[in-house]
This record gives sequence, C-alpha cells and structure tokens, in this order.
Amino acid sequence: MLNIGCHLSLSKGYEAMGRDALKIKANTFQFFTRNPRGGSAKAIDPKDAEALSALVKEHNFAPLLAHAPYTLNLCSSDPKTRKFAQEMMADDLARMKLLPCHLYNFHPGSHTGQGVDVGINFIIEGLNAVMLPDQTTIVLLETMAGKGSEVGRTFEELRLIIDGVKCKEKIGVCLDTCHIYDAGYDIVNDLEGVLADFDKTIGLDRLHAIHLNDSMNPFKSHKDRHQKIGEGSIGLPTFVKIINHPRLCHLPFYLETPNELDGYAQEIDLLRKAYTE
Repeated sequence: MLNIGCHLSLSKGYEAMGRDALKIKANTFQFFTRNPRGGSAKAIDPKDAEALSALVKEHNFAPLLAHAPYTLNLCSSDPKTRKFAQEMMADDLARMKLLPCHLYNFHPGSHTGQGVDVGINFIIEGLNAVMLPDQTTIVLLETMAGKGSEVGRTFEELRLIIDGVKCKEKIGVCLDTCHIYDAGYDIVNDLEGVLADFDKTIGLDRLHAIHLNDSMNPFKSHKDRHQKIGEGSIGLPTFVKIINHPRLCHLPFYLETPNELDGYAQEIDLLRKAYTE
C-alpha cells in the first residue's frame, strides 16, 4: 500500500485532522506542532489526543509527521534565538509523548553569516541539549534547497550533524524532493545516482520520510518554491519513479504542495493510481 498524506491544519484539533485525512483517502498526514511563523502552542486536550490515537490505530495509518515551526533556528547568531529554539523543540518532544506520531521534522536552520561549520556545531549543541535516549520520537533533519545561509543543502552537511548527535538511534532524515532538486541533486535524470550518494553519505536506513513536492524553479536554483505534482520542473514521471522505487516505496510520503483539501485529494488519487504494489 502507498503510504501517503498531506499537510493538514491543527486549527480544528487532532482528531479532526485524522478525519480530514480519511476524507481524501490519505493514510497519514503532517501538521505543524505550533504557530509555524511564531512559537505559541495550544495545550493538548488529552481526550482529543486519545481520539486521534484510536482513529490512527483503527485505520492502520502510517507514521504521522509533526513539523517544527519555521521560527525554530538552532544555529542563529543570536543566543536568545538559539535558546528559544531549544525550548520549543524540548517542549515539542515532550508533547509528542501524548500523540500517536513518532516522527518530528525540522529545518536545520540558517547560520546567519557565521559560516556552515559554526552553524553545524550550534545545531549539534542544541540537539544534544534536548534529545534524550528514552524519547518516543525520531527527530528528522530536513534536506534544504540552499537558500541564503541555510544549513542542510548537502548530504555531507546533514551527515556532520548526525555524527555529532549523541542519541544516534533517535536521529534521521526527511528528504524533500523540491529542496534537493533546487539544491542540485538531479532526481529527474539521475535518481539512482542521487540515492546512491545519499546511501553512501548518510545511509538510506536513516531516511524515514519523504516530502513530495514539485518545484516552481529550475534545477539547482536554490529557491525553494513548491509546486503541485506534475506542474513543475520535476514532473510527474519522476514522482512515479520515486513512489515505486524498491528502496523508497515503504516510506511515508507527505504532500506539501500549494493545495487545499480537494487539491490534495486529486494528487493522492493520481499517485495511488500510479503506484504498483
């Protein structure tokens, strides 16, 4: 079975997200843990969390993916921003214990002019401050497009972070198709080569999730503008190859395309029809 879903809004509650996923024939979904452009988070209603857990179990959902807010920057040049990021991540990981999601994705951050090496060291320092051996969640570093001073534009940068993390059994990667294509990994013409590079540098056993996004911009543009599946420079044939690839097809796929629920439903239907079990 193709494990696929999309990004849903937490505004109506946890169980409501699960119900919305079922409406569009998704068997997983992603959501922001808190205000994506801020830092505030609503208290979790235990009954709502339990209802989502029951729904996920009843319908045999694939792993759900919690996404950190964009404001979380573990490698900022501002110590207050780094501290705020650590506090948010620690709180998110504690909240995940109440929810049926064991994957937590975040953007590694922007080094804000300090240099990649300094940025990576700050990210490692932050992760080691908040990650615990007994946590129930695997933390995922997202592959980035390389816009501005973003860290995580290459597999090598992600590997350096992983190497510095103490709780190695709790760290992994979420691969974003738009981001890696914009970063210069040619998944259109050399998907096998890109996967071989990932496996050699990081290890495909560290890959826990994939964001399926087409790109509004050309290859190696470092822009990070998501497009609907099949309507961008990556194109539908590449996505068909990805979801059917023997080393990827078992993973959960999450759409972050510019869509509302009906648009996501169409993309999910399109990809399910292209999936060969």
